[in-house]
Amino acid sequence: MTKSASEVMHDVIVAAVIDGLGALRTASKGVPNALLRDLGAIHPNTTFQDLPAELQASIQTSVRAAFTRLQSEGYTVLNPKVAGVAPRPQPRPTGGPGRGPGGGGGRPGAPRDPRRPRPDRPPSGKRPPRS
Repeated sequence: MTKSASEVMHDVIVAAVIDGLGALRTASKGVPNALLRDLGAIHPNTTFQDLPAELQASIQTSVRAAFTRLQSEGYTVLNPKVAGVAPRPQPRPTGGPGRGPGGGGGRPGAPRDPRRPRPDRPPSGKRPPRS
């Protein structure tokens, strides 16, 4: 039975957290105060370089394992910029009434022929005099 991508990612994240906690325990060398200090030093603005070396190694290993696990489950993991995959074309906006070429205007329900030229009008917008 194949797992969904969310189930695989759930398993990967749980494993990464458990491995990270083990790495923090290793970094503290079994000293509870050092473990608490390391945990207290982690906050939302902590960078990767601020983490203990053991935890950095654990995170790198977990990331590699996550990609390997996803690929072994049959999911494709790639960066479209690197792979050269063309992006999907964006849908073109459809013009509504009064929104430029092909956008309507005129009588409601009247058929439009975009190939038919517009009648010539003077630049002032007034109609030419009748003869």
